[in-house]
Amino acid sequence: MSQTRRRGLRARLAGLVLRALGWRLEGDFPTRRRYVAIYAPHTSNWDFVLMYLVKEIVQVRGGRYLGKETLFRGLHAPFFRWLGGIPVDRGSRQNAVRRAVEAFDQSDEMVLALAPEGTRRRLDHWKSGFYHIAHEAGVPLLLTYVDAPRRVLGIGPYLATSGDIDRDFAELARFYEGKGGIRAGQESVVSPRSEDSGSTKTSTAPPSDDHSSET
Repeated sequence: MSQTRRRGLRARLAGLVLRALGWRLEGDFPTRRRYVAIYAPHTSNWDFVLMYLVKEIVQVRGGRYLGKETLFRGLHAPFFRWLGGIPVDRGSRQNAVRRAVEAFDQSDEMVLALAPEGTRRRLDHWKSGFYHIAHEAGVPLLLTYVDAPRRVLGIGPYLATSGDIDRDFAELARFYEGKGGIRAGQESVVSPRSEDSGSTKTSTAPPSDDHSSET
């Protein structure tokens, strides 16, 4: 069986499972080859299950994720790399951003999936690593979401970062306003941390999803 046919079968199966669980998918399938896909609000372990199904339905290629360095040591290391893992020091945001940007620089096709909240409990901010990764790598954000009251998973628009973190987070807040998580009331506030607000660690040139070898 060809790889294309296997992907198609997995996509159909994932669609059946999603509908059996009582959810539906809305929005247009992404067409770009390199971007950071963010998912919010993240309030439940079920989020990962549901978004995995969406990944299979959309047939995302070049999917990557950030994993703590200890996962990539020993005999099981090749397995986590095969799954698309990028080893990072979870205690250092600079290390995570650098490793992710390096991976984008080396890839013609890459989708990095992240939950900006970084936790299932309610916080008064989002972590900003996803933002710095996208801006420094010169790729857009793809805004994906869950809206549990409507039992909907959604694929929203792309957002090109400007380097003005406050302005861009205000745009994110407008997009995610009114979208409810699986655990109601645990949605974090869409705002940068106070130490990130007003900072611009990268150039203010808007990113492009183009890569040197892309057309």
